[in-house]
Amino acid sequence: MSDGGLAELAGVVGAGGAALVLLAARRVTLLAGFALIIVTEVLLGVYMAGTDTVRDVIGPSTAAAGLGALALLAAGAAVFVRYPAFVIPALLLAAPFRLPFDFDRDHRFFFALAEGGKLGRLVPLYVVLAAAVTAHLWRVLRNGAIAPLPRLLALPLAAFFALASVSLLWSRDLDAGANLLGFFLLPFALLVVVVARAELAPWLPKALAWIAIGLASVFAAVGLWQEATKDLFFFSPQLEVSNAYSPFYRVTSLFTDPSLYGRHVVLGFAVLLVLIWTGRINVYLAAALAALLFGGLYYSYSQTSMASLFVVAIVVTLVAGDRVARGSVAVATGIAVVAAAGFVLVDAKDQSIRDVTSGRSTRVERTADVVREAPVFGVGLGAQPEVSQDLAEQDGARTSRFVSHTTPLTVAAELGIVGLTIYALLLAAAVRMVMLLRRLDEALALSIGAVLLALFVHALAYSGFFEDPITWLALGIGAAYLAVPVPAREEATEAAKTRQAPTGQPVPTAR
Repeated sequence: MSDGGLAELAGVVGAGGAALVLLAARRVTLLAGFALIIVTEVLLGVYMAGTDTVRDVIGPSTAAAGLGALALLAAGAAVFVRYPAFVIPALLLAAPFRLPFDFDRDHRFFFALAEGGKLGRLVPLYVVLAAAVTAHLWRVLRNGAIAPLPRLLALPLAAFFALASVSLLWSRDLDAGANLLGFFLLPFALLVVVVARAELAPWLPKALAWIAIGLASVFAAVGLWQEATKDLFFFSPQLEVSNAYSPFYRVTSLFTDPSLYGRHVVLGFAVLLVLIWTGRINVYLAAALAALLFGGLYYSYSQTSMASLFVVAIVVTLVAGDRVARGSVAVATGIAVVAAAGFVLVDAKDQSIRDVTSGRSTRVERTADVVREAPVFGVGLGAQPEVSQDLAEQDGARTSRFVSHTTPLTVAAELGIVGLTIYALLLAAAVRMVMLLRRLDEALALSIGAVLLALFVHALAYSGFFEDPITWLALGIGAAYLAVPVPAREEATEAAKTRQAPTGQPVPTAR
């Protein structure tokens, strides 16, 4: 079988595996799904590394490395078997971080330390997720029965993962599609499954909120330090050139891109806003944290991140604020929109749309061309930039210049109208999930909703809605609480009303 055939086979097998793990209601079905995903990852690994390369590295040193990895995996799994309530916090703590590793088939064991300010894959998350999956399988094998995921989320999730996987059959960029499937989508399908079936402790919502705010605070503090010292840890070559000649200095904190850094600060800020409006945090502490987060966000100079924070602040206030706050926000929003429109009109005078949008309008036009090229099922996972470049007949340009940076357009281009419909159904399911969870814990529900809203808005002008593990963590956490039986949820709601603390903190149920 050719290497291309391996990738296509992996897509078919992965589609079945993702659907089975998400829709499973019986142990045998779940185990079959896990097995298929493992087979898919092996096939994709062989495809990306190359059969000759894999054959060359097999030997005693590889076996020793494998045994060491298995020992580490067993140790992590033992911790999660002993303390299952730590699974979700551990995954959230690991989710944002990338290690400075460069992955390439020419490296021994396929990776090496990166140079020049680069960051690699989500290795910390993969390690924690592998341990969590192993612990989950151990519990499934011991207990037998499993709880199915809520159909509200399981159906659109299974449809999305299955379509994305099987689209490798017609993808016009197999390398990019295999990369997305192997390093992001399939691991994130397992992430949703593990989180949705994780044990829920009474302290979990509060712990997750403080982890989110704490991570954002660390990122913001590092960003402020970088602004003061003009010293970046990680960066892209383009950013290095831009900072050298630009009147302002963009920081990246622990990321390589200012917009990605800004997104993670906004996610913590979104949770903080929910805690403020629901009375779950001291006002002076909240003010100090807000000042830190906004200061760190400012020096990212990420317009996309600022816009997502603006939208989240408005929506959270309209949903959770009092009457005066809602009225004030409505008026202030109207004034801001009119002022922004006037500023754009003045600034855009004698300029092209391309200049006003910093070239994003051109990306949108080129992606729209791809949508017209294959409107029903798209050009396949990961293929949008490559096809946009081909249609523009600019073979000498960097492919990265053709990335759409608009998630709905990317979905429409790569998965067609069918994929865009599934994407819309998944968003609708997420909204419904948040509405249902408000009956259990308003702060938890609004925090999940605010995080998903921030990710959605940010992804309208910057790629990463599906590639960010926080998206799937939020959906998995929502699914976990939604899976709590309705009587238990109603009991928890009544208990929260009668046992509410002075700070307004209800006590959620444990599953």
